[in-house]
Amino acid sequence: MANPKSRIDALVEELNDASYRYYSLSQPTLSDAEYDRRFRELESLEAAHPDLVRPDSPTQRVGAAPAQGFATVRHEIPMLSLNNAMNAEEIVEFDEQVRRFLTKEYGGDSEVEYSLEHKFDGVAVSLSFDNGLFAQALTRGDGYAGEDITQNARTIRSVPLKLRSTKPPRHLEVRGEVLFLKSDFERFNKERESAGEEVFANPRNAASGTLRQLDSRITAQRKLSFFAYSVGAHEGFELPATHVETIEALSRLGFQKSPFIKIARGVNELVRAYQEAEKTRDALPFEVDGMVIKVNSYRLQEALGFRQRSPRWAIAAKFAPVEENTTLLDIIVQVGRTGAITPVAVLEPVKVGGVVVSRATLHNEDEIARKDLRIGDRVVVRRQGDVIPAVVSYVPAARTGKERKFIFPTTCPECSAALVKPEGEAVYRCPNPQCPAKIAQRILHFASRNGVDIEGLGDKLVELFLEHGLLSDLASIYELQLEQLVALPRMGELSSKNLLAAIEASKEVPLNKFIYGLGIRHVGERTALILARFSTTIEKFQRLSEPQLLEIPEVGEETARAIAAYLQDAQERRMLERLLSKGLRILPVEEVKEDRFAGKTFVLTGALATLSRKEAEDRITSLGGKTSSSVSKKTDYVVVGADPGSKYDKARELGLAILNEEEFKKLVTI
Repeated sequence: MANPKSRIDALVEELNDASYRYYSLSQPTLSDAEYDRRFRELESLEAAHPDLVRPDSPTQRVGAAPAQGFATVRHEIPMLSLNNAMNAEEIVEFDEQVRRFLTKEYGGDSEVEYSLEHKFDGVAVSLSFDNGLFAQALTRGDGYAGEDITQNARTIRSVPLKLRSTKPPRHLEVRGEVLFLKSDFERFNKERESAGEEVFANPRNAASGTLRQLDSRITAQRKLSFFAYSVGAHEGFELPATHVETIEALSRLGFQKSPFIKIARGVNELVRAYQEAEKTRDALPFEVDGMVIKVNSYRLQEALGFRQRSPRWAIAAKFAPVEENTTLLDIIVQVGRTGAITPVAVLEPVKVGGVVVSRATLHNEDEIARKDLRIGDRVVVRRQGDVIPAVVSYVPAARTGKERKFIFPTTCPECSAALVKPEGEAVYRCPNPQCPAKIAQRILHFASRNGVDIEGLGDKLVELFLEHGLLSDLASIYELQLEQLVALPRMGELSSKNLLAAIEASKEVPLNKFIYGLGIRHVGERTALILARFSTTIEKFQRLSEPQLLEIPEVGEETARAIAAYLQDAQERRMLERLLSKGLRILPVEEVKEDRFAGKTFVLTGALATLSRKEAEDRITSLGGKTSSSVSKKTDYVVVGADPGSKYDKARELGLAILNEEEFKKLVTI
């Protein structure tokens, strides 16, 4: 076992390196869970050997130095970090420490009122406003000085350029998080992948990289969001008595706030709220890695004060990690519906965010080379909600020299055709139109829920049908016969009839879903909807030319070329004619509606300026939510207009999510 000094030295070097790569370079080398474990080990060793504490230990500072390329500006008030609680037991310990300190100083042992809000997984930013106008934006940096990203922050739509106030404060610093919403991040990565560019491993890295663009026009093209969570320096702004009231005040000034901010009285309510929040984290529109718990009263916060590097009145209660370390056992390649060859990491199974992960995407050959990944490496794996798990990086300290480089194949693993790499793209492709893997993936895409929706036609059946020569393209789906199916292994008469009934039902399909199901390169659900709205019928769609496509808003040059190439391809035209001859009935466009508010209850109170009560209720129900006339603990959102009355008061008392009209309209935008 290493002596304490050697171990402390090793931990300091490793954690400082990880912090630099994470904060300054946006290239994480340790998972959050691994970093937390090593940081705690260092804290324990330093507590036992205070004479060995180094001045450059990460326990002696808040964060990492700002990256070069932007002016460095000191914060008016340091942006301190928080201590962590890793589970419910440590939340209980935090409450005990708070009450013990307050009892010692002021007497009494009553329950403490806490606020809870999401711990966003993005980039901490400070925004300054002078006389109500946006003046400056700084990153957190090392906590004492940050990078001046004013021009980039100005492009973020949820950053108000002017405070909503007739008597704005002379100076106000608002702190919060810049991040990508999950939907925006997935769309952004798909666009980069389609353009042959490197994709980002996670929304946090993408947000960090976007804020560090020297050309703010690039930042403007990427849809970032800002959520306010506290006030720093202020002059002419009267702080309310509590943190929750401050968040409401910021909301009224025009800032976006977390849709989850609650009050918990006492430790039992606190733990329940934390556990409920962890269960629903995947349903959120953004990534979180825990909850921030604060003593709600500013008077009590002041009494509790600060430790050297963190406040006594707040703690970050972490959820189960979405990053973990494991071993890269092998790398295999898969063939997609467009022939794209995607390398996949075969991993030693590891539990990440409550899900066992054994495979993860590696995107392309360039990505493997950029990250210098080798078979046998100890790697950092990240899972983001519903996004496919990805290998973020390898762990340099774990290398033994026995790891081996992956040699990318030159031929298709399914049909042995020579792979091609189009100029300007990062992805190799199989050019063989008869490649069985491409055919299988195209059929699965066509039959998917967002395509023509053939229930029961999954990968195992498609593989079975291809193996027995029953499928060759999309049109052949509608040529399947009962006698063919029942003759196959594991295909009884009932299951065969059910599948044929599902195939028959799929013949009636909205135009946008049919276009999406064709699997044209660069055509996702949104583009398919735009194309369907423009062309209105399948016949008009088939006749679209590249110049016509370029006239359609949101259809770029590359997408237009891909669609035109598909429509002009003789083999695809023959297949499409065969497909349409099978009795398909292509219906008018199905407008996309989501069920994002399934199970959510809204209460409307007060008069809305731009929406009637019925219009507001229709928007809620069209997205799967429901409305109620009374406020209770089960209410998810309270929408407040002019003269709201007692429902607003009760919502505040219960610590519910309260939305003004503008926030509500943003939330329900389809």
